[in-house]
Amino acid sequence: MTTKAIFERVKAASRELALINEEVKNKVLNAVADAIAVHQAELLAANAKDLSRMERSNPLYDRLQLTEKRLADIASDMRHVADLPTPLGKTLLERTLPNGLRLRRVSVPFGVIGIIYEARPNVSFDVFSLCFKSGNACVLKGGRDADDSNQAIVALIHEVLQQFGINPSVVELLPATHEATGEMLGAVGYIDLCIPRGGKRLIEFVRDNARVPVIETGAGVVNTYFDAEGDLEMGRRIVNNAKTRRVSVCNALDCLIVHQSRLADLSQLCAPLADSQVLIYADEAAYNALSGHYPTALLQHATDESFGTEFMSYTMAIRTVASLKEAIAHITTYGSGHSECIITNDKVAAQTFQAQVDAACVYVNAPTSFTDGGQFGMGAEIGISTQKLGPRGPMALDEITTYKWLIEGEGQVRG
Repeated sequence: MTTKAIFERVKAASRELALINEEVKNKVLNAVADAIAVHQAELLAANAKDLSRMERSNPLYDRLQLTEKRLADIASDMRHVADLPTPLGKTLLERTLPNGLRLRRVSVPFGVIGIIYEARPNVSFDVFSLCFKSGNACVLKGGRDADDSNQAIVALIHEVLQQFGINPSVVELLPATHEATGEMLGAVGYIDLCIPRGGKRLIEFVRDNARVPVIETGAGVVNTYFDAEGDLEMGRRIVNNAKTRRVSVCNALDCLIVHQSRLADLSQLCAPLADSQVLIYADEAAYNALSGHYPTALLQHATDESFGTEFMSYTMAIRTVASLKEAIAHITTYGSGHSECIITNDKVAAQTFQAQVDAACVYVNAPTSFTDGGQFGMGAEIGISTQKLGPRGPMALDEITTYKWLIEGEGQVRG
């Protein structure tokens, strides 16, 4: 089947979605969650084929890997999405004009959403659940690294949809080729919105080449600032969790910024990282503070390239600053607008940080690992938007709807 034929089928299926009521949608999502458990062995076998083609040392390996627990978590997220209220048909604004015209602004689906993503097979499930619940059909464009996994996932979803008599083309998977990516980006009239999920190169390619509307989900260059008034024990927990919980995800910590007055505490602050073999690129002051207190094989001098890098591995940079102002300036220069954190007991510093740091999610005394649609109570996420026009931060049901105006009159005409 040609790519254009796939687009045509999905576009037609998107119109059928409008006829499916909320109760049926929720039953389908719960049925897919059930099917994940039933077909766990087949999903893991397909994923094993993908994993066999990738070196374990590759930072994407962890993102690619499915496990029994991860499949169970995916099914749980899908049930959560089913339990959430529908984002459709909400009256967002209502007014009556002086001439008697009654106006309502009501939430509606975009129509067809295209997702371009790399080695993240969980995205296939997350995107389907959110799009289906919000009345959107979806076109998935995964990478070659996860193609066996994605094919198995979409086949499972199609089987459940057919059991309910629903057109399976409400979700389709494109071939894992660069050509298919280009065709999606040029699918004017078929794709109503395109969302890229991946590294900086992918996102820049989509932004620079798309002829269809795009919501940019930026790379996660994430910083945490340990302030002069930061609590050491709290800082140890936050820094360790932000860096080591899952190193390959976009909310993982890349650079620890430390106030120079706290350099004496830096070795204790970083001590838990050594247990996970975290390689540290430290500036001169931080290197001197850690030398002899952190494993020599895991401590190196920072270079200019150490800052502004999304490591996606057990690697972290450290930058020393003389003030909160300097910390914010570092984030302004090197951050990606994703998630940033301050650890402090100084309320004024915390308020200043949240007011001046320009990012989708700005934390005080909590790790950036919480930047996640599920953690925010959204059930799942379709991506983390770092742009300012349109949705920002975790994008879930409400963020993938648009609106239309409904106007009712009684024969009024315009003069």
